Amino acid sequence: MTDEQLLRYSRHLLLDEIGVEGQQRLLASHALVIGAGGLGSPVALYLGTAGVGRITLVDDDNVDLTNLQRQIAHDRSRLGQPKAESAAQSVRRINPDPQLQALVCRADEALLDDWVPPADVVLDCSDNFRTRHAVNAACARHGKPLVSGAALGFDGQVSVYDTRQPDAPCYACVFPPEAAFEEQACATMGVFAPLVGIVGAVQAAEALKLLAGAGQSLAGRLLMLDGRHMRWDELRIARQPQCTVCAARRVDKLLP
Repeated sequence: MTDEQLLRYSRHLLLDEIGVEGQQRLLASHALVIGAGGLGSPVALYLGTAGVGRITLVDDDNVDLTNLQRQIAHDRSRLGQPKAESAAQSVRRINPDPQLQALVCRADEALLDDWVPPADVVLDCSDNFRTRHAVNAACARHGKPLVSGAALGFDGQVSVYDTRQPDAPCYACVFPPEAAFEEQACATMGVFAPLVGIVGAVQAAEALKLLAGAGQSLAGRLLMLDGRHMRWDELRIARQPQCTVCAARRVDKLLP
């Protein structure tokens, strides 16, 4: 690390769980962020300020005035610009260290099969079940840890799905793709502005812990936030041996 980096990341270096080695792992790591909106904004900013060396942002949407109530990586000067590019600009203004790449496209299977394998961690900050299941399937397919978050109204949830661990579930174990979940959107249901910041910050924290090798991840646990009463509930979630997504692929992806 340079002298400037030693100063910039000094508060991480003081932590026994991170220190110099952990910070160097962050600087050498690659995070793939799916979605640069409400959740993706705090995720991108915190990963960037913490010194993650390479950050790839994927989003096919443009910045709209209705986004600015909660999507803190964007401002009025970028209305109409692609969200992925806007979020990348915001990170660069804070920290020049990370290599940022903005992909202005939808995260479909082909893109994910190209970008998930070189990533060290994947963060799902999308807002629909179709994308979440596509991201989860790609992470299970390529043996990559997934940090997944969701927020709507006053309710949020976050977990880590890491199929490298033999007992940890994937997203489809908890939310089967064949189940009839009702799709809801903040455009019609609304969302409490700070909620996406809270959930996104937890996603960033889990990703940084995974990358630095610090603490214990949320794998096997689902945190649910009731923002009305500011109460967190934790559910233990189990791997489903008959899961159509991860069961057949898990054998070759176990941790040593």
